Amino acid sequence: MTEPESGGTRPGLSRRRMLGFSGASLLVGAAAGAGLDRVASADQDADGEAGAAVAFHGAHQAGIATPVQDRLHFAAFDVTTGDRARLVRMLKDWTDAAAAMTAGRPVGDGAVGGVAVAPPDDTGEALGLPPSRLTLTIGFGPTLFEKDGKDRFGLKSRRPAALVDLPHFPGDDLDPDRSGGDIAVQACADDPQVAVHAVRNLARIGFGVVAVRWSQLGFGKTSSTTPDAQTPRNLFGFKDGTDNIAATDAALLGEHVWVGDGGDGAAWMAGGTYLVARRIRMHIETWDRTSLREQEDIFGRDKREGAPVGGAKERDRPVLARMKPDAHVKLAHPDSNGGARILRRGYSFTDGSDGLGRLEAGLFFIAFQRDPRTGFVRVQNSLAGDALNEYIQHVGSGVYACPPGVRKGGHWGDTLFA
Repeated sequence: MTEPESGGTRPGLSRRRMLGFSGASLLVGAAAGAGLDRVASADQDADGEAGAAVAFHGAHQAGIATPVQDRLHFAAFDVTTGDRARLVRMLKDWTDAAAAMTAGRPVGDGAVGGVAVAPPDDTGEALGLPPSRLTLTIGFGPTLFEKDGKDRFGLKSRRPAALVDLPHFPGDDLDPDRSGGDIAVQACADDPQVAVHAVRNLARIGFGVVAVRWSQLGFGKTSSTTPDAQTPRNLFGFKDGTDNIAATDAALLGEHVWVGDGGDGAAWMAGGTYLVARRIRMHIETWDRTSLREQEDIFGRDKREGAPVGGAKERDRPVLARMKPDAHVKLAHPDSNGGARILRRGYSFTDGSDGLGRLEAGLFFIAFQRDPRTGFVRVQNSLAGDALNEYIQHVGSGVYACPPGVRKGGHWGDTLFA
């Protein structure tokens, strides 16, 4: 739990400075839509007590090895200023706001009770709601370090070698308007309104410094970091990613997720990790006309239990030799990728129809790893021959360096900008 902070606001979050801040207006519709089906869990499950707060400060950022919440609002921002000092100031203000919101407190002086002729510091749609295990995780994209050949903020020499531009993979049809971004923020919570409120307020605070490039709402977590819980199902009806890294497995996290003490060549990244996000469109209608046997062959699991071929239970050890050569589980398994492992935190999404009567739906894939070159890139190259590719297409993408956690008195990105 984070300790309560002073009720006053930082100068950067004062009402006068917030005057005219409306940069998150484009997110209001998303907040309203999320509120329609808002579900605040009323029970206690393996992931923690419903409504509880997740500590913001620590050695690592929350929202990575944290038990996976049910809802997501992911947003990528472009930096619109060339002023390094303004960017750093905004990151400090974001940090204060994030610490408050994850503890269930309003931003600044709050949404009500202030000066009537000034916009309130907080947009107010989370009033009366519990923290809902909200976590906020930040990452910096390659373009923050150099964009169009320009070193806007003096960071070019600090770009980690592991922060690679992802290669073009077979079948990619990436929309540039749903890809990239200088800064990414992942908001996860058990209540979608809490997650949307968090991103909306960060966008509002950042007006004039950053602008939303693209965003994605997600629901129904498709992976779990708590191995004692059942693996959720994706929109194809299958359990996928059963053998995810557990939040309690410090050894695997240290080997495959957290950047080492020396930063692996970028000292400011020590204790951090790398985030890869992929918006994967699922061809739902085609899949729904595919026979059950073929569906199970494609995944390498049975649909009822999620058991691997030849097994009886979901967590039975897969025998890869029993699977078809192009089965998804076989090609994604660490044994097929030189031991490479990633920490998944994916979510399903539905964004209406595509204008042709087909559901615009799929998987918003999120993976954390110590090095994308030996993590996601290696696994995705292996999946080039995946039978599942007939039914999916990657249409959005991003890769980001997530710095270590914020210490008391610090701020997001302080190790990078030091």
